[in-house]
Amino acid sequence: MSSQDDIQRNVLPIPDRPRTGLVTYDAKDPETKYPKITPLRPPQGAPNVLIVLIDDAGFGSSSAFGGPCYTPNAEKLAASGLKYNRFHTTALCSPTRQALLTGRNHHSVGMGGITEIASGSPGYNSILPNTCAPLARTLKLNGYATAQFGKCHEVPVWETSPAGPFDAWPTGGGGFEYFYGFIGGEAHQWYPSLYEGTTPIEVKKTPEEGYHLMADMTDKAIDWVGQQKALIPDKPFFMYFAPGATHAPHHVPTEWADKYKGKFDQGWDKLREETFARQKKLGVIPPDCLLTPRHKEIPSWDEMPAALKPVLIRQMEVYAGFLEYADHHVGRLLDSMEKLGVLDDTLVYYIIGDNGASAEGTLNGTYNEMINFNGAAALETPEFLMARLDKLGGPESYNHYAVGWAHSMNTPYQWTKQVASHWGGTRNGTIVHWPKGIKGKGEIRSQFHHVIDVAPTILELAGLPQPLSVNGVQQRPIEGVSMAYSFNDAKAAERHETQYFEMFGNRGIYHNGWTAVTRHKTPWLLQGEKTPAFDDDVWELYDTNKDWSQANNLAGAMPDKLHYLQRMWLMEALRYNVLPLDDNIGERMNSDLAGRPVLIKGESQILFGKMGRLSENSVLNVKNKSHSITAEIVVPTAGAEGVIVCQGGNIGGWSLYAKGGKLKYCYNLLGIQQFYAESPTALSPGEHQVRMEFAYAGGGLGKGGTATLYVDGKKVGEGKVAATAAMVFSADDGCDVGVDSGAPVSPDYGARGNEFSGQIKGVQLAIGSDAESVDHLVSPEEAVRIAMARQ
Repeated sequence: MSSQDDIQRNVLPIPDRPRTGLVTYDAKDPETKYPKITPLRPPQGAPNVLIVLIDDAGFGSSSAFGGPCYTPNAEKLAASGLKYNRFHTTALCSPTRQALLTGRNHHSVGMGGITEIASGSPGYNSILPNTCAPLARTLKLNGYATAQFGKCHEVPVWETSPAGPFDAWPTGGGGFEYFYGFIGGEAHQWYPSLYEGTTPIEVKKTPEEGYHLMADMTDKAIDWVGQQKALIPDKPFFMYFAPGATHAPHHVPTEWADKYKGKFDQGWDKLREETFARQKKLGVIPPDCLLTPRHKEIPSWDEMPAALKPVLIRQMEVYAGFLEYADHHVGRLLDSMEKLGVLDDTLVYYIIGDNGASAEGTLNGTYNEMINFNGAAALETPEFLMARLDKLGGPESYNHYAVGWAHSMNTPYQWTKQVASHWGGTRNGTIVHWPKGIKGKGEIRSQFHHVIDVAPTILELAGLPQPLSVNGVQQRPIEGVSMAYSFNDAKAAERHETQYFEMFGNRGIYHNGWTAVTRHKTPWLLQGEKTPAFDDDVWELYDTNKDWSQANNLAGAMPDKLHYLQRMWLMEALRYNVLPLDDNIGERMNSDLAGRPVLIKGESQILFGKMGRLSENSVLNVKNKSHSITAEIVVPTAGAEGVIVCQGGNIGGWSLYAKGGKLKYCYNLLGIQQFYAESPTALSPGEHQVRMEFAYAGGGLGKGGTATLYVDGKKVGEGKVAATAAMVFSADDGCDVGVDSGAPVSPDYGARGNEFSGQIKGVQLAIGSDAESVDHLVSPEEAVRIAMARQ
């Protein structure tokens, strides 16, 4: 037995052993004895662990599960491992990820929705309880090396700024020793806002030079695992590899999208039939499985306007290329592990989707999803989209495909992402590979499992107990069930017998093959939908022991069985913090109504030079109101050039900057049109106060206004802005002082080399009375005093 095997690991960190035995005075005394220093390691036989979690990919997307998107590395892994065809997620990203990383149901760990709509309700506050330590922390405290790459969408929004606190960040309290990725729900794949640990970093290459986040994060992951095995080869690793792919925006090099030219001309209805046939041939669905009908809310391919179809086809070509491109880089990572000789003893989970395929791209799809998020989807006419056809997937786009494609990517099931009631929202093809511990190759496992089952599986195979106490806090039991029993027994009775589902009021219960479900909300209607009272929702009943795809509703024939399962759902909801149900997403977007903290209080905010990477939750909201932006700058002798302060990116935002020595302001309206104000002459060397005052026209949300520029209190320029973004500029491009990181707001400067040439002493953002100034000047001392007094 290894000395590591007799360590008591129920209490973490593992308490240091007290010194025992004789204490001598002189180390040269022959009776002097003390133990050698032994680095902490997991028990003997603990494998390396790699979790690959693809984003927004449905059960019917990957070729490994019969889909049209070629994923040769998933297929290769499955050929020497296992395919799980009844593996489930929560129907949304943040909840699935929190559940995956803790082994607890998403409401148990405060993640009943995404972090941006957190409320004070315990099941929805986005705060990980300290009684539910994440898996990575447990593994690290037991001697594993740990690293996360890619997406982290579990940090409460009021803690996402570079000021922290970092308790919920991967390297803060998440248990990961290394992190390279982004904080939030999605990233601009060509111009991502990245962190290494908790430090913002800027990528050095541009898209034109071949940069893409998927390739970049894979390079970092390959380097990390190589370093681990070079320096500490006896120490197993836990790597969580979570790309932003294939979440919108669907960004991919053109040549990968072009591989699929002509392969989707038949449309989404025919594509579902083709996928369904392939799935039966592969055996990932049974021979008697039924293809569920398309719901009336989803238009048929024949109903779509002919003028729009070239755009729709290209949307799917781009998406398919994106998934294949992501799989290609997963393959690079796997190949590197094989070359290092560690793949055979690495437990790999390749989970193809953190929820079903996304229907958040509207019925027509979108060139820039921020247009829809700002309630302006009507702008994206067929003519508008056709004019941008060749740019889909490129650096200027922020694209998402149409609902019909999402539905087809979830073949053979009903519905999509967000709809936790039906398998289309929650069933994701999953591959498990571990040659050292799994005998079967290319086999299928059909036991029902859920994402909360991954953590207990890893602990069991590592020989580690679930901790009773972590950092002095008693832990709640893990709620998942280990999957290890099924690895070498295809016919083993399933052990995960009951599982509730809920997302935005869409809810369901699984129990021993039976499901009772109700769809409450439509995923692509972001606002204005009239949802019924929860008690008026219509429930459906399915016997999935016989009806694999939930195609035959038995509710009318078996009301007693339905009632029994409805009551079971309620009991589970009470047990796991699901109640009270809350479908008011619009209200939960408003922090004042939702009851979550806000970082910025009052009517002004002071920023200083080199502050940056500030998310929209970290910056004063200047939308839909008059406001001012004022900066104290020092212009060098060579003249002023570059960005003073900006917010957003090429898909929408604003920037105050110098161009050719002149003061300039650009308002970028959702990537559609830019509006400018500019001074006629260059700024002279020396100290200046530059200011932009925006007079909002009023009359509702997203209206226009007038931008007026001032230098040292004197008006120097003016420009009309026809309309503005009502809700959001960007999901990841934030506010920067002295530079425009990420995608550039204004086409006047590029993504690199746009730093301000002089000094920026400070910037004030102001709304309301703080934005008013008779002489168009702000006393720096007064601005700081007012800002501090209102905290």
